[in-house]
Amino acid sequence: MTVYETALGASTTDTITLLGKDLARDVMGTVGFGELAFWLATQRRPSPGETRLFEAVLAALADHGFTPTAIVSRLTLLSAPDSVQGALAAGLLGGGSRFLGVTEDAGRFLHAVVSATDSTDWDALALETLEAQGKARVPGLGHHVHKNGDPRTPRLFEIAEEEGLVGPHLSLFAAIGRVHPQVLGKTLPLNGAGTCGAVLADLGLPLELLRGFALLARTAGLIGQLAEELRNPVANQIFLSVDTNTRSVAPVEE
Repeated sequence: MTVYETALGASTTDTITLLGKDLARDVMGTVGFGELAFWLATQRRPSPGETRLFEAVLAALADHGFTPTAIVSRLTLLSAPDSVQGALAAGLLGGGSRFLGVTEDAGRFLHAVVSATDSTDWDALALETLEAQGKARVPGLGHHVHKNGDPRTPRLFEIAEEEGLVGPHLSLFAAIGRVHPQVLGKTLPLNGAGTCGAVLADLGLPLELLRGFALLARTAGLIGQLAEELRNPVANQIFLSVDTNTRSVAPVEE
């Protein structure tokens, strides 16, 4: 008989193990959810400092108000009130290059640079990187609302400093923030999503899963959006504001 080995969860008649621990006795009521999520992804238990910084990232990404992901979740619940899972999934499926995906994009971008060099002259490396980018977008640079600075960014750097967890990805990202005006001719803020990507990369989390952590955080936010929709519904108003203001026009001829 084929045996499938796993270091994650497994059950017998009397016990459930998770990460080699007894779930009921050693994990429940002892390990926080953020710590557990980190542990599940890396199969190593994070230090208290790593847990604090990781949970700060989750908080930073949890909710941003009436974004497309929140609106589509509310509208899906309006359309299918019996399908909370559908409403959550609808919001998560919208996590891409404009919303949520920046975390992964920034982490991958920074890692590609730091893994290809031994230099720790971060400003020089940032200048070289930006010049090589030319007119291509730099993930994590700029924000459509926080033109004068994303309030999440300095706080994440502060926590990383306090915990001694500023690694090469955050160091390069900070340097990009310092030197990019020399290359771009304008000053843009380092956004929180990009900073989260740098933090997650410095924590050694799998690059392939960085968007997953953003989605994990946003799941909590979407549950909050749906809970508020149940208490104070606005989805029908959003729907009607479009439906009652539709104007028929002739199709565009090609």
